[in-house]
Amino acid sequence: MNFTEAARLSGVSQPSLTKSIRRLEEELEGPLLYRDGKDSRLTALGREIQVEFMRIDHRLMNVRELALNSVRGRKRVLSLGVAPTIAPAAFSAFIQHIMSQLPDMELNVHTLATNEGAAEVLSGKYDACILPTAPKENFKLAIQHLFQERYLLAFAKGHPLGEFDVIPAEKLAEEQFVDRLSCEFHSQIVAHFMDRDVLMYPRFSAEREDWVQQIVASSDAVCIMPERSCTVAGIDARPVENMDIARDVVLVAVSGNGTPAELRQILGMAAKFEW
Repeated sequence: MNFTEAARLSGVSQPSLTKSIRRLEEELEGPLLYRDGKDSRLTALGREIQVEFMRIDHRLMNVRELALNSVRGRKRVLSLGVAPTIAPAAFSAFIQHIMSQLPDMELNVHTLATNEGAAEVLSGKYDACILPTAPKENFKLAIQHLFQERYLLAFAKGHPLGEFDVIPAEKLAEEQFVDRLSCEFHSQIVAHFMDRDVLMYPRFSAEREDWVQQIVASSDAVCIMPERSCTVAGIDARPVENMDIARDVVLVAVSGNGTPAELRQILGMAAKFEW
């Protein structure tokens, strides 16, 4: 609240500063300052305007930082797409590791639609994606393998099938089958059972993984599920005889020096992480 010091910090003369404030008061149709000799202070309108200008200044700083981060290959907020059949349990420790190593970064996680994948990374919709299968090789993509998981037969705890260590395929024909409408290995699973004359007719199907698992956990129904993808309490799982179907979960990002520095660090951490 010192006009001389304010003019010096603003790089203008004191008369110019005074005229600028008066023009602003005329434009806003109200006084911003009480001028009482050396005891100048903000009016109620002045305090409200000051808060708004501080918000504008903060946003301008964010714009400058975003531009600078882009030029230098850094990005403070990363957007991660995750396939709906991939459960968070396998990633909780890894996410905590990322947060501890990159304390200034924000990570936003989005659920991928059924038809989304590596193309959304290339388009810039997401900075990276966690996918249940590796996309076709593309020099524009960096593909980091994370872990492999088998497909098992899932059922409610206490189900009679829990007595088996490995479930005979013919036992499945006796069970009510719950299916998901989007499964990357659906055709392979169906073909596996058809080759063994086991026909499994789904009584219930859903796109949402939590619906599939909840129905299984609360009924006598069964489903095929990746071994690390359980998100609902009360589910047990066993391997099925001679069914060796598995998936490779991968982290996909755009390759090259234009990739945000934080994302390059995350790819490096994923390669060294004890999955």
